[in-house]
Amino acid sequence: MSFNINDMRSQLTFGGAKASHFQVQIQNPVNGIADIKVPFMVQAAQIPESTLGTIEVPYFGRKIKLAGDRTFAEWTVTVLNDEDFLIRNAMEQWMNAINSHEDNLTEFSSASPIQYKTQAQITQFSKTGVNLRTYNFNGLFPTNISNIQMDWGTTDDLERFDVTFQYDWWNISGGVTGDAGTS
Repeated sequence: MSFNINDMRSQLTFGGAKASHFQVQIQNPVNGIADIKVPFMVQAAQIPESTLGTIEVPYFGRKIKLAGDRTFAEWTVTVLNDEDFLIRNAMEQWMNAINSHEDNLTEFSSASPIQYKTQAQITQFSKTGVNLRTYNFNGLFPTNISNIQMDWGTTDDLERFDVTFQYDWWNISGGVTGDAGTS
C-alpha cells in the first residue's frame, strides 16, 4: 500500500472536530448563582470515557472472556478563576453541603443522594457552531476541588483550578449526527 496524503485528507470529510469547540453546563443544586458563568469559565474538560469490564471463565486451562459490567471514570473540568470567586465558592458550598468541614454532617434535610446529585452537559460544536452532540452526565456531584497555584513569579496568566466529579452514568443527545444512543 502506498502512502498518499490525499487519501487520508479525503477521509476527514469535515476537516476534523476541533477540541476547542465545546461548552460545559453544570446545574449546582446548592448555589446556582454561578451556573450562568460556567459555560464561559470552564476552560478544559473531556468527553467522558466508560469501560466495559470482562468476566474471565476458565475451562481446561484456557479462559474465555465475556462482557462484564460498565464503569464510568471520574470527570474533571478546569475552571478559570475570576476575582469574584463565584464558581469556586459555589463548588465549595456544594461540597460543604454534602459533608461539612467541621461537623462531618450534611446540610440537606435527609441523606438522600437525590438532594445533592445533579446533571451536567458537555457539548461538542462544529466549526460553524452547530451542536454535533451533547454528553449528559446523570447523578453528578463534586468530589475534589484542586488547589489554586499562587506564585510571585507568575505574570500574564490567570488562576485556574480543577473540579473532579463522580456520576452515575452518561448518555448522548443527538446533534446533527443523530442520536448515538446511551451508554
